[in-house]
Amino acid sequence: MSGRFSRFVAIDWSGAKGQRHKGIAIAEARADAAPALVRPGHVWSRREVLDWLLVEAAREPTLFGFDFSFAPPFAERGAYLPGENGIPDNARDFWAYVDGKSADEDLGAASFLEEVHRRHFYFGIADGVKADFVRFRICDAHLNAQGGRKTASAYDAIGAAQVAKASFSGMRLLHRLSERVAIWPMDPLPGNGSAVVEIYTRIYIRNAGLPGKKVRTAAELDTALVALGSDPAFLDHVPTDHQTDALITAAGMRAHAASRFAFDPPGLTPSLAQTEGWTFGIA
Repeated sequence: MSGRFSRFVAIDWSGAKGQRHKGIAIAEARADAAPALVRPGHVWSRREVLDWLLVEAAREPTLFGFDFSFAPPFAERGAYLPGENGIPDNARDFWAYVDGKSADEDLGAASFLEEVHRRHFYFGIADGVKADFVRFRICDAHLNAQGGRKTASAYDAIGAAQVAKASFSGMRLLHRLSERVAIWPMDPLPGNGSAVVEIYTRIYIRNAGLPGKKVRTAAELDTALVALGSDPAFLDHVPTDHQTDALITAAGMRAHAASRFAFDPPGLTPSLAQTEGWTFGIA
């Protein structure tokens, strides 16, 4: 399956407020060459990423990976926001719902968490017991069973490791990509052309034999790349952890695409594909 795509692009995403985001980094990997940063030094907006992707997706068959949850947990409680009326019961319609309820600039979604559906998200001890808020998807349970360390919950909105704001802003982007580029597994993998998948950078760092912590040196980056079957990058600057996340994940996506389970992971059902999705790399 690795020959199905001519390149693999990893996008380290950001849900931060504002118009430009230093936390966004993009890297692409082709054949067996070292992955390279796209516009290194550029401070991206989320809308720029959207526009860039639409152009690049039409240029050549590319697998794009975004580092955020494509949907909140659904299977455990049978709803994304239990107790609320009028909430869609599938990911694609839920993306449209999030987009329609978020007035934030640059595809942000902080207001969705902080105002529109505040009671479902954990922002600190004043909200009560954190365990009452956090829920996980089926693919997260599969990753944890493999010793991959449980991912952060989409309902946990506090701290540096939280993914809630990034995920819900990402859902606004997915709504705009929907019907224009295939989004797996909500869409089946098309026979040709480009596709978008969810990624989790720690999976590929661990696949490279590292403990899963952030990589912040060029030497450690090259060690990870070589372990993933790639040439070293030989960067001439000290990379940020956003850059190393993107570079390692681009190489890791390319390696994982060769697996027969890449797009047919055990545990992924038609129902999960339409509600929770799946993280590319969990098999």
